[in-house]
Amino acid sequence: MQFLKYIKVRRIETRPEDAWYDMSLRQLRTGEVSFYTVKDFLTGEWLFKMCKDKEHGKIIVKAVKCPAGILFSQLEGKTMVFQDSIIEGMLYDVISLTESAENDRLRRNVVSSIEEVPAIIRENYDIKSYEKATGKTAPGKHLVTLCKRENEKEIITLFVLERAWSLSKSTPEEKLEEEEERLLKTKATKKEVDTGQVWSCPICGKKHRLVHVETEKTVKHALRKPR
Repeated sequence: MQFLKYIKVRRIETRPEDAWYDMSLRQLRTGEVSFYTVKDFLTGEWLFKMCKDKEHGKIIVKAVKCPAGILFSQLEGKTMVFQDSIIEGMLYDVISLTESAENDRLRRNVVSSIEEVPAIIRENYDIKSYEKATGKTAPGKHLVTLCKRENEKEIITLFVLERAWSLSKSTPEEKLEEEEERLLKTKATKKEVDTGQVWSCPICGKKHRLVHVETEKTVKHALRKPR
């Protein structure tokens, strides 16, 4: 099942020139900064900040706002770094997954084999060895994901998949089943009554039926196309 279509990523603001503090360099950097909202069917709603450092060939993604809960709250302020790969036009990220340890404290586990990579990432991202992506080796770095530099939504989505999905108490299948049941229940309690009145637009002249709509909690009215 294509779970990614249920993760909605939307850019809400872009600043051509802004500043941020790079913890690894221990200095202020300047460049383009964008903000994204994410509505993830499995974990909830997020707000991300994306900082582009062209001089150092990397993009930093920071979780500005996370879903409620003791586990997700620990991801607030956390970052993921995507760096230039030797493969043209691609950025790489060393794959590390979030785990919940004792007392609900989070830790990150750098994966060392393809079997450890969640299926959702294996099926939707290009995975390479660190050496193939960078042309070098480094202790503790084994596998990376590759993202197209211009595909910012894909980059943002990867943060959610690597850092947050493993913390969900429900599986993606269970969450979608719950949502389908909720929609069916809503549909069953929803009642539409045609009022018999027709409204005509004073500008274009198009006609619409006025419909009375009732649910368990609300009463509203809507316009529908003529039959």
